[in-house]
Parts: sequence; C-alpha cells; structure tokens
Amino acid sequence: MHFHYLMAQDGSPPILWFLVLGIVLLAAIWAIVTYNTLVRLRQHCRESWSGIDTELRRRYDLIPNLLETVKGYAAHERTVLAEVVEARNRAVASVGSPASQARDENLFVAALRQLFAVVERYPDLKASANFLELQKELANTEDRIQAARRFYNANVRDLNTRIGVFPSNLIAAVFSFKAEEFFEIEDAGVRAAPAVTLGERA
Repeated sequence: MHFHYLMAQDGSPPILWFLVLGIVLLAAIWAIVTYNTLVRLRQHCRESWSGIDTELRRRYDLIPNLLETVKGYAAHERTVLAEVVEARNRAVASVGSPASQARDENLFVAALRQLFAVVERYPDLKASANFLELQKELANTEDRIQAARRFYNANVRDLNTRIGVFPSNLIAAVFSFKAEEFFEIEDAGVRAAPAVTLGERA
C-alpha cells in the first residue's frame, strides 16, 4: 500500500494514525477498567473477611459463659474444659493468613465438639435454661460464620479467577495483585435443641 492511499485528499494525517490511536485508546480504557475491577474485587474480599472476623469474635465471646455453665454441672471434666480454653485462646490470638487462621479455628471446633460430647452425658445440664440459651446463640452464630465464609470464598474465587486468566493477568502482574487464600473451616455441629411442646410430649 502506497503512502498516498493513507492520506486524505486535503493532505491531512494518514488514516493509519487514527487506527493506531484508536487501538491505543481502547487498550488504555480496557487496562483502566480491568485495574478498577481488580481493585473492587480485592476490596470485596477484605470487606467479606471482616464479616467472618466479626462472627468469629461473637463465638469467642460466648465460650466463657458456656464453660462456666458446663463447669457448674461437670466440674471434674477439667481436661476437656482446659482444651477448649486453650484452643479458644489460640484462635483469638491467630492473626496470620486465612489458611493459618483456619487451622487454628478447626482445632477450636474440634475442642467444642469434644465439649458437646461431654454435655451429652449430663441430662440436667442439657436441660438447663442457661445452657439451652447459649446453645441457641452458638447455633445461630455458627450459621452466620458459615454464611460469611461462603460469601468470602466466593469473592476470593472471583478475584483469583481474574488474576489467573488472560489477559487480565497482565494487569494483575504489572500492579502486583496477589491471589487470596480461601478460608476453609469445619462446621462445629452446634445445633439448638428443638422446642418441645406438650402435644409432642404426649
């Protein structure tokens, strides 16, 4: 293609210049949109992680009252009670990555399961109004933790997908976006005791 084919009749700049300029503008717009999307996804991860942290703290706060209630009926179960205290304190102090915090949380969940296995041996404790209220609170908190975990992991999946696929991975590499860790914890299996009506007893 000869140069004069790229020139307008009045001697204005070649059409090729406008094509190149258009491509550059489109690339710049794409880069800006992709960068902003990555920032938004990263912010979603941080916000949803704060939701997990809030619910975990709520559960930690319930444990001292739960232990005091259990101690009133099963004071000699010192080993199990001490393990719950130790696991709770470790989980409270855990401030590392989501994966490391999940490990501490799963140890705490295992200790809680042990505690509730002990409770099964004490019918009077299971029927205690104070224990039933705490069990209900723990069950509700457990549900909120799992919902917050699913929401966080969905945001992490979306961010990590953007970081990993072409061509958005190019922008992620340039601006040092890092993949986030998933938060995988077990369900403690705490369930509120069902209300029993007079009709059900009969």
